[in-house]
Amino acid sequence: MAVSVWDLCLGKPPLTSLSENSATVGDALSALKASGEDFVSVWSCDHRGRSDGSEERRECRCVGKVCVVDVICYLCRRSNVDGPGTGDAVDELLRSPVSVVVREAGVVRHVDPHSSLVDAINLMLEGAQNLVVPIESIERNVSSTKSKKKFSHKSSICSTNHNGREFCWLTQEDIVRYLLSSIGFFSPLPALSIESLGIIKTDDVLAVRYDDPASSTINAISNALVKQTAVAVVDEEGKLIGEISPLTLASCDESVTAAIAVLSVGDLMAYIDYGGPPEYILQEVKVKLREKGLDGMLALLGESPVPASPHPSSASEEDDEESSSVLRSSTRKYGKSGSFSGRRMVRSADAIVCHPGSSLVAVMMKTLAYRVNYIWVIEDDCSLAGIVTFSDILEVFREQLETISK
Repeated sequence: MAVSVWDLCLGKPPLTSLSENSATVGDALSALKASGEDFVSVWSCDHRGRSDGSEERRECRCVGKVCVVDVICYLCRRSNVDGPGTGDAVDELLRSPVSVVVREAGVVRHVDPHSSLVDAINLMLEGAQNLVVPIESIERNVSSTKSKKKFSHKSSICSTNHNGREFCWLTQEDIVRYLLSSIGFFSPLPALSIESLGIIKTDDVLAVRYDDPASSTINAISNALVKQTAVAVVDEEGKLIGEISPLTLASCDESVTAAIAVLSVGDLMAYIDYGGPPEYILQEVKVKLREKGLDGMLALLGESPVPASPHPSSASEEDDEESSSVLRSSTRKYGKSGSFSGRRMVRSADAIVCHPGSSLVAVMMKTLAYRVNYIWVIEDDCSLAGIVTFSDILEVFREQLETISK
């Protein structure tokens, strides 16, 4: 099976990029919103030429990537957004250098386009999430240069041109999708159950309780971003109710930071489920922000900080309790069929599930259909049994590919 990395790159667009040296956290948000992509790449480039006047330039390198959730976790962890009258505090944080939110080294790796499929899988299993691959040079593809997106309105947001070259990147999803397209080559492996393959993991599960404060989940959300998974939400019996996914949080933009600061996990799930939360949920968040003295976070909701309102009356407290019960009523448990709400696919708090007896090919098809890198494994009573990730799947296929090549 002589497949190279380049074969998997055909048709992929050039990367949207940020300058490591001049971009800010706010620039990263602008680029993410303008591009519509889940991640933007961060580059270290020297386009100035040498001091002796020659045009030799240092090689451009992709040093990391950023997504909206990186920014959300950064804002949630910074205590200086909650001072009284700190409407400018959030703006100050957004002016911080993009390096404060760039993913750790090793997540992004440069590879030769002629590298083999097994080489790519090995790098993924060593911890790389994105493999950066050079594509056609700008000089030889002028027409594509005219049509591609640029973000020249800010000097810190680079074009896709890096010393006359463009780059794309491969993800685990790209490789698993390719393997699924060639699934017949690996028979009978795809028909085996994930239980028999031993790829259901329990030690990698990140889980929180429904009634936990959402603010207590920041570390778990950050870890889920590193693992390319999500945080499971379970009840007191350990049954799966839903999830908090970095992918879903990214679709909510940075304003969800305010909701994380004051809502419970269950209420945050409802907030996410709406995609654009209705006015009554926004008002509840604003009231709780003022009650907790987190006026600085009001700027994330497009509102100037104002003095906190008086403590609510008993009638208001009853209304708040009723509102919370309404929020909690939106969550669901999953039956044997593993069915989900079809309203917004993964852009909600719904969890994508399978069972221990599910076949490998069925798991691959479901994860790719919902564009997630993982799937929750549940028992017949909906109790959480574990998780299967793309890394687990790639490990199985690597062993198969190495056996074939011998």
